[in-house]
Amino acid sequence: MKKYVCSVCGYVYDPATGDESQGIKPGTPFSELPDTWVCPLCGVGKDDFEEQ
Repeated sequence: MKKYVCSVCGYVYDPATGDESQGIKPGTPFSELPDTWVCPLCGVGKDDFEEQ
């Protein structure tokens, strides 16, 4: 699965680890994140992420 990086702060979403802070389980691809998901570091939405 591909990783995605926040273009604002550089946070990398890794599907292998998910995002525990927002209840996203490991193994969740970026494409399956809910539209309400935001960067856990700076708070921007999915539109500000780019494939790494």
